[in-house]
Amino acid sequence: MAGDADWGNLGTQDWQAGRASQRKRAFLSTGLGVLASSETYSLPVSSSSWEPPVGTPFLSGPCTSSSEAQAMAETPSQSPKNPRVSGVTVQLEMKPLWEEFNQLGTEMIVTKAGRRMFPTFQVKILGMDTLADYALLMDFIPLDDKRYRYAFHSSAWLVAGKADPATPGRVHFHPDSPAKGAQWMRQIVSFDKLKLTNNLLDDNGHIILNSMHRYQPRFHVVFVDPRKDSERYAQENFKSFIFTETQFTAVTAYQNHRITQLKIASNPFAKGFRESDPDSWSTPSALSWGPTI
Repeated sequence: MAGDADWGNLGTQDWQAGRASQRKRAFLSTGLGVLASSETYSLPVSSSSWEPPVGTPFLSGPCTSSSEAQAMAETPSQSPKNPRVSGVTVQLEMKPLWEEFNQLGTEMIVTKAGRRMFPTFQVKILGMDTLADYALLMDFIPLDDKRYRYAFHSSAWLVAGKADPATPGRVHFHPDSPAKGAQWMRQIVSFDKLKLTNNLLDDNGHIILNSMHRYQPRFHVVFVDPRKDSERYAQENFKSFIFTETQFTAVTAYQNHRITQLKIASNPFAKGFRESDPDSWSTPSALSWGPTI
């Protein structure tokens, strides 16, 4: 499971870190019943009102897009949500920047070693129970069953064939999970530790994606139910959110030069590129440079 690979390696000298590790282990052992990371994803349509199809993790929870202020009304077939998650709302940070990338066709670099996302997925959370424990996590689902190629003469993505075999589905837990609602709501929540890889044998807990395929990130808020039989209420204890402007194509090197330029212009870690010759931005080394571009 992504995100928990290092929890067992915390120093025994650090009492607080050890206690946090124990809490995370306890949370993982509750058996949420909604994490099915080994399952093959059914393929969703690209829509702001899409809900997770049957057979995926978090299969019956309503998803909220960035264009909706509240979660979609639950259908009669869905279990009513726990009050500790039903009122939770999420706002996407840096929304104008995400929209600017989305208009060009966002690309995210994947590498064997793992690469951080830019823009970074960050959210502001409201409506949590301040005294309750929550875990925050993300997963990534294919937008369709296609593989793509970039046509440089027309500056457009074209369907190149059927999708490659599905990669192992993984879930990334925010490293501060679980934590009180008061802590999550106190400040912006950033998934800056999340990394994307194309290494099918990755053992670092990174999210595994196929290059030249399109993906939709999903964000999940899970109430850590203290009841001993909490797995019985797994479907009631989470709420999922989708922001359609965060869709992207996974690549090993940027294809659209405008994406390269926008990342260099807007990424604070790309100062060296901004001060260099713009003509060098399209070189192979520049296209795949650095940990955060």
